[in-house]
Amino acid sequence: MIGKGRIAALGFQHVLAMYAGAVIVPLLIGGALGFTSEQMTYLVSIDIFMCGIATLLQLTMNRFFGIGLPVVLGCAVQAIAPIILIGEQYGIGAIYGSIIVSGLFVLLIAPFFSMVVRFFPPVVTGSVVMIIGLTLIPVAINNLAGGQGAADFGSLYNLGLGFGTLFVIILVYRFGRGFSKAIAVLIGLIAGSVFAAIYRGISVQPVVEAPLFHMPTPFYFGMPTFNWAAIVTMILIALVSMVESTGVYFALSDITKRKLEKSDLTKGYRAEGLAIILGGIFNTFPYTAYSQNVGLIQLSGIKTRKVIYVTAGILIVLGLLPKVGAVTTIIPTPVLGGAMVAMFGMVVAQGIKMLGKVNFTSQENLLIIACSVGVGLGVTVVPDLFKVLPDFVQLFTSNGIVAGSVTAIVLNIIFNIIPHRKEKEVAEEISAEL
Repeated sequence: MIGKGRIAALGFQHVLAMYAGAVIVPLLIGGALGFTSEQMTYLVSIDIFMCGIATLLQLTMNRFFGIGLPVVLGCAVQAIAPIILIGEQYGIGAIYGSIIVSGLFVLLIAPFFSMVVRFFPPVVTGSVVMIIGLTLIPVAINNLAGGQGAADFGSLYNLGLGFGTLFVIILVYRFGRGFSKAIAVLIGLIAGSVFAAIYRGISVQPVVEAPLFHMPTPFYFGMPTFNWAAIVTMILIALVSMVESTGVYFALSDITKRKLEKSDLTKGYRAEGLAIILGGIFNTFPYTAYSQNVGLIQLSGIKTRKVIYVTAGILIVLGLLPKVGAVTTIIPTPVLGGAMVAMFGMVVAQGIKMLGKVNFTSQENLLIIACSVGVGLGVTVVPDLFKVLPDFVQLFTSNGIVAGSVTAIVLNIIFNIIPHRKEKEVAEEISAEL
C-alpha cells in the first residue's frame, strides 16, 4: 500500500518530468506568431490545463474511450513547425480548424488504424520525425542568438546565455542521476533565467499583470477556419503521433504486465482524438502520449494509475492559475534557444533511433530515407520550389514536412507494399536472356 503523501510526491514528479516539454510548445508557437504577453500567458496556462484533461481521458476506462494505462499526455512536439507554418500562411483560425478536423479523423480511423499502420513502418515514421526535427533546428539557432530581428542578434551576451543553458543541460545529462536527467531541460531553463536575472534583470510585469484565476474560454483566439493544406498537414502529424503513442502503449503494457487487446488500442486512439478536438476548441494543440513519463515509471517502479490521476489533477489546477503560466513567458529568448537546440536535436535523434529498426541491407529503404529527407529539407530551404504548380498539388508541396512525409509514404508503398519480383528472379531472367 502506497501512502497518500508518496502518491502526491510521485504525481508531482511526473509533472516536472513533462512540464518543460509541454510548455515549450506554446512558448515556441506563440513567440513565432507574435503573440502578446497576455496571449502567451493564456496559451501556456490553457495548454497545461488541457494536458491534465487529456491525461484524464486516457486514464478513464469506459466502452468508448480510455486505455486505462498510467500514461501522461502532452503537446506533440512534432506539431510545432507545421503549426507555425500554418499560422504564418493561413492565420490563427486555420491552425485550430485543422487541429479539430485532425482530431475527428483520429476518432473515425481509431478502429481501423491497425490496417493503416502498415503504411507507417519505422522507415516512414523515422524519416518524418527526423525531417520535423531538422526543420526546427533553424528556429532554435535563431532564438539562441536573440530572436530573428532582435537589435542585439548574435551578441556575445545572447550567445553566452544560449550556449550556457545548453551546457547546463549537457552537464545534468552527464553527471545527473535518475530523475534529475528527466528534468535536465527544466534545470537548464531555470539556470539560464536565474543568470539572466542577476546579470541584466528580467521584467516580471507579465506575472504581475496576470490574473490569479481564469476559466478556459472556447475559441479564445477566434473562430476556426478550414484550409485543405492545413488539414492535410495536421492529419499527417496526427498519424505519426498515433504510431508513436502505440509504442508508448505497448511499453506500458509490458511494464504493467497487462495484455492489450485491439479494443484497448482503439479506445486509446479515441481518447487522443477527443483530446485533440478539445485542444482545437480551447485553442491549444494536438496531444500525444509522453515517453519521458514511461521512463519515470520504470525508474520509480510505481505502476498504479493513482499517481497519474494526481499528475492530471495538478496540471488542471496549475492551468487555472495564469500567474504560473506567466512565469514561463518571461524566460529570455536565448535561454529558450539553448534548450531548443537540445530538444529539437533530440527529435532528430528520436527519428534516427526509429530508423534503427529498419533493415538497412535493403537499398530500397535507404532510397526511401534519402529521397524523403532530401525533398523535405529541399522544400523547407526553397519554399517557392513548386509555386507554379496548381493549388491542389501545392497542398502536398507547400511545406517540407508534408512533402517529405508524402514522399516517404509513396516510396514505401512502391518498394515495400506493392508486390514485386525478387532480385533472384530478375537475375535468373537476365541470365537466361544472355
